[in-house]
Parts: sequence; C-alpha cells; structure tokens
Amino acid sequence: MRARIIIPILLVLLALAGAWVWRGLPPSVAVATATTGPAVQAVYATGNVEPVHWAKVGPAVRARITAVLVEEGARVAEGQPMARLDDREAQHRAEEAEARANFAQEDLARVRTLVARDVASRAALDRAEAEARAVRAVAEAAKRRLDDYIVRAPSAGLVLRRDAEVGEVVDTPAALFWIGEPKPLRITAEVDEEDIAQIREGQRALLRADAFAGQVLNARVTQITPKGDATRKAYRVRLALPEDTPLMIGMTVEANIVLRETANAVLIPPAALRSDHVFVAQGEVARRRQVTVGVQGPRAVEIRQGIAAGDVVVLDPPQGLKDGQAIRLRP
Repeated sequence: MRARIIIPILLVLLALAGAWVWRGLPPSVAVATATTGPAVQAVYATGNVEPVHWAKVGPAVRARITAVLVEEGARVAEGQPMARLDDREAQHRAEEAEARANFAQEDLARVRTLVARDVASRAALDRAEAEARAVRAVAEAAKRRLDDYIVRAPSAGLVLRRDAEVGEVVDTPAALFWIGEPKPLRITAEVDEEDIAQIREGQRALLRADAFAGQVLNARVTQITPKGDATRKAYRVRLALPEDTPLMIGMTVEANIVLRETANAVLIPPAALRSDHVFVAQGEVARRRQVTVGVQGPRAVEIRQGIAAGDVVVLDPPQGLKDGQAIRLRP
C-alpha cells in the first residue's frame, strides 16, 4: 500500500523538477542573416494607357445614326465626315425658315415701293427691314444646324475605336469614335493626395500589367496636374512610355513611382524588426540594436543604420527578451 502512494509522489516531484529545469533554459530562437540587395522607396498608383494625342468624337444633337462612314484603323483628315444622323426634321425646319425669309424679303420690296410712292410711312419700311433681317437670320441658323447632323473629325488621326452602329439613337454625351495617333503613348495615373507632394517630374516609374505578367516595364513622370479631385482625393499624373513599350491603348497598369533607390541596401526579414530595434545573435547571446529603418516591404526591410550585412538577427524575438540574455539557436 505504501509503495503505491510513494510512486505517484515521486512522479510529481520529477515533473516539478523537469519544469524548473525547462524554465531555467535560455529561450530557443530562429535566426537569419542580414543580406544586401536593392531597396526601392516608391509611391503606388494605378492608371490607363492612352495616346498622347487623341480625342473623343460625339454627336452635337440627339438623333438616329443613318450611316457610318469610317472604320477602325482608317486615317481621317480634319473635318472629314465620320457618320451621318437623321436630319429630315431639321431639313423641314430649314426649308420653312427659308420660305419665311423669302416672303419677308418680298414684303420688304413691296413696302419700299409704297414708300417711294408716299403711300406707306418710313416707320413701316423700318419694321419691314427689321422683320426681313430677323427671319433671314433664323433661316441661316437653321441651315447651319444641318451640319450638326454630320459627325466630323475634329483633327487628323487614326480611328482608334468605333462605337457607332446604324440605327442607334445617340445623344450628345456619347462618344462614337476615338481618334488619335497610336504613338507616342502615356499613362494617366491617379496618385493619392497624401503622396502627391513627393512626386516630381522626371522620376522613374516601374510598371506592372496583367497582360505582361512577370515583366517590370519603365516609364517617367512628365506632368502633374495642378488641381486635384476633391471627391476622389487624388491628383492626375502623366507617365511617358518609351517608344518600344509593349503596352497597348486601354490597358490598366500598376505603377510604382520611384522616390529613392539603393542598389546595395542592408536587408532583413520583417519578422526580425521590433518597432525601432532588432536583436543580433552574437554566439548564444542576444544583443539589442537600435536601427534606422528605410523601405519596408512584405519580404524584406531596409536597415539604413544599426546593423551590417552578415549580422545574424533573431526572428520573432520572444516577449521580454533583454539585451545580453542567453539564447539557444534553433537548427
């Protein structure tokens, strides 16, 4: 009976002793070596590829399309008709106004004859002249409005896109054609108002596009809009593309506008950084180092001051780890 009681007591004592020994062991930590590599501080933006010279072409009036005169890829001259709209009602109004103008002119001639014979007064002649001028102006305006039913190219260029089909009823906000020159190209991007003060003309931009996965393309800042969009809280920035860019008009791209670039920066894993310090493993002792942090990314953090390449840093330092404390390095 006593043997049965003594055995559990011994087991408890052994467990307590093991716990005491375990608590007295230095913490086990994983480590990594600080390396060197490129570090880029950049401002992120998104944008679309567009020609430097281009324009939307839309109707001046609401009407039905009766003819489309150009196709995509065709080159047009300034003023060339691109589409015709149904102008029958406008033609009737112009003919009616012309008839009124002719009648007023004939009436004016009659009044002049009567005034010459002293049958009509000078005031009657003035009224007839004013009436003739007014209805003639109306007739000329109606005739000019007939030209609104022809959609013309505002400038010379290539038809980049056509969104017009015969039979469609279109209104003034619609864009029936896009015309311009396919080269040179640029990106119009939006930069958050918090970052716009850091952007300067001439800065390099690194681009990524879904159509060219794995490739990093180049551009350069050429223009910053002076006035931002208060609703979107963003500023428009234009990025010039090189002549040989594979990007095409209308593509969406992600841009990183480079603010600072270091070719051989000291890099450590993000898990090693604790606010403004890291722990460096010197043998089996942890040393606390104050550091100056540069660019922080998801895979690496730039350390501008505090450690050097080749230093061994502690990953995920245990809570309460102190300067000079002993540590055990995990294999």
